[in-house]
Amino acid sequence: MMLKKSAPGFFDSQAWYRHVPCATPEIQSKKYGASARRFTQLLNVIYQHFESSAPHERPCAPALVLSLVLIVALPVTAFAVSLDAHPELQSFIQAMVTNHGFSERKLNNWFRQTNIQQDIIQAINTPKEALPWYEYRKLFVTKPSANRGQRFWKNNATALSMAQRKYGVDPATIVAIIGVETQYGRNTGRYRVLDALTTLTLKHPPRRKFFRGELEAFLLLTRELQTNPLKLRGSYAGAMGVPQFIPSSYRQYAIDFNGDGRRDILGNVTDSIGSVANFLKAHGWQKDGAVIERLELEEELVVWLEKIKSSPMPPLQYLLGYGILPVQYNDGDPSTALIRLEAESGPLYHLGYNNFYVITRYNRSRNYAMAVFELSEWIRRLYKAR
Repeated sequence: MMLKKSAPGFFDSQAWYRHVPCATPEIQSKKYGASARRFTQLLNVIYQHFESSAPHERPCAPALVLSLVLIVALPVTAFAVSLDAHPELQSFIQAMVTNHGFSERKLNNWFRQTNIQQDIIQAINTPKEALPWYEYRKLFVTKPSANRGQRFWKNNATALSMAQRKYGVDPATIVAIIGVETQYGRNTGRYRVLDALTTLTLKHPPRRKFFRGELEAFLLLTRELQTNPLKLRGSYAGAMGVPQFIPSSYRQYAIDFNGDGRRDILGNVTDSIGSVANFLKAHGWQKDGAVIERLELEEELVVWLEKIKSSPMPPLQYLLGYGILPVQYNDGDPSTALIRLEAESGPLYHLGYNNFYVITRYNRSRNYAMAVFELSEWIRRLYKAR
């Protein structure tokens, strides 16, 4: 492959387009202009090295060019934050300085080391909770997870019993939440939390206000924990630790459950167990309360419910007149709701009670709450059968 030399030490930026097979019209377009220019710059470096080397030391130019083509063709998944390009971030920094006494120099330094992660945007736009129930269930309600949950309960029985006594929360539910969230602490997230929250604040308009608040809470949290905000890792949504608390929940609900003077849910299982129980209790968990109940409906009633599924569901009192009468129904429980889930064979209907609603405060998805419930029941059976 011959490359036209236009001036000493430089390649003709037009000539290489014609000689590199991968330089399609799309690459030459405005969309890929930056990549093309970057590739030309790299070619210049190679050329200068090539010219200054002895013939026997020269690398194989076609192989090097092909390697560069492949590198440039790879999609850019992360790029550094530019403060100049994001006035909203500059405004945020000034608010942190004014309202919370942060150092502007430190904040600028942290954010200049922060990356916008494209795969975070992709993940937030395609959450697993959007899957139909029968697919979502396969991810979390599994025999290996139930077996690990039984072992987790056995290994942490003292902390779980203490949480049950203090907060009235069922141990199996605590275990199942930790299992669904992080596989019992095995997978606490791979993204830098500062990257995740900054990306979502700047690049996710539907929930920009929410994530801006979490970014503020995160910086306050790291100051309280006396840790570098660039060091903490978590989920694509900025959740952290064994129980995956977002920063505001960490600050409000994490507790020191082992008495060592620190609220550590990043790696301390006992603190994590107590913090999950505290969270559920604070959101209204009722001791020994029902969670959810399957409804066996006549076919005609199912057809009727399917016709109105896209409309607001009728009040439960109205449905009771059509024969929906669950065994555990409490007329004084305003949070009782009709829950529709997708099975492979068709819709499944349940009645969710107060404690089901409380689980959805941890994650707003009904699929999530149902997975926690089913996994907790499986873990409970295994634990009792030991």
